Amino acid sequence: MRALVCTTYGAPALLSIQELPDPTPGPGELILETEAVGLGYVDALFVAGTYQVKLPLPFVPGSEVAGRVLAVGADIPVDLVGRRVMALAPRGALAERIALPASACVPVPDCMSPEAAAGFIVSYCTALYGFRDCGNLQTGETVLVLGAAGGVGMAAIDVARAMGARVLAAASTPEKRAAAVARGAEWVVDYQDPDWRKQIEPLTGRRDVDVVYDPVGGDYSETALRCLSPGGRHLVIGFAAGSIPRIPLNLALLKRCSIVGVDWGGHIRANPGANVPLVQTLVAWVEASRIDPQPARTFPFEAAPDVLQSLLDRSAVGKPVVSFGMRSTLL
Repeated sequence: MRALVCTTYGAPALLSIQELPDPTPGPGELILETEAVGLGYVDALFVAGTYQVKLPLPFVPGSEVAGRVLAVGADIPVDLVGRRVMALAPRGALAERIALPASACVPVPDCMSPEAAAGFIVSYCTALYGFRDCGNLQTGETVLVLGAAGGVGMAAIDVARAMGARVLAAASTPEKRAAAVARGAEWVVDYQDPDWRKQIEPLTGRRDVDVVYDPVGGDYSETALRCLSPGGRHLVIGFAAGSIPRIPLNLALLKRCSIVGVDWGGHIRANPGANVPLVQTLVAWVEASRIDPQPARTFPFEAAPDVLQSLLDRSAVGKPVVSFGMRSTLL
């Protein structure tokens, strides 16, 4: 089988497509024939070797995958063969086949394409866990989403709207702000403007925001926290800007607001069964057309290194997905 292999940490251009042995299912496992792989910023950091945890070399990157079950282990029901599933793998998704624990796989509803399913689990589960379980988001509240045009931000807009919230999207370019509006944001601001907080008042009628969804960090977090109304919640998702902010805690005191860490991965590792109802809720929302988890762009397998580089450069708009059924112009 073909797989994209990282043999040295560095630029994604150093990745190479290699022929590897087909995997075989062990106890509790199944073999998935890969149809699509969703890529995120963390995948690119693993390749660069700059994430807080380094994967041992060599490795096949990619963690979000969708496809059809090709084979199962001896203790797994045979009737799973041929079923469409999506899963979160620790690594190895950018390959034509992958061995996965059957318990990690979730059925894909008929209304979802492989590309939509491949980019669904991480961003959407994080958004629902963050808004519902950590942020107690209520109908009619206003949410400020930082990095709104990335895959994480786009999912946050979609989920917040499904929960009845109004969305203010912060993004750095006209293209990204237009994409956030197309996803459903009611207002947009350019948060690279040093006075971007002043843009908000005329948009929302001088009303502060109730919840901040912050996957960016850096210098933007303190300004976003200052936008909160009393009793607001600042949800900390990650630090895509590259630096961890130092927030003056007197702001939390004066605003009577909360700063809440949203670590969905840590939550499901500590509570392995907790993600099942979360995913079930999201799938039901897909089937009811409450959310629409379509990828922003789909790329052929051979373009995966370029996609990973665009994530490092922060030039990607929305969730990029690699489709194994898409023909490459490089061939």
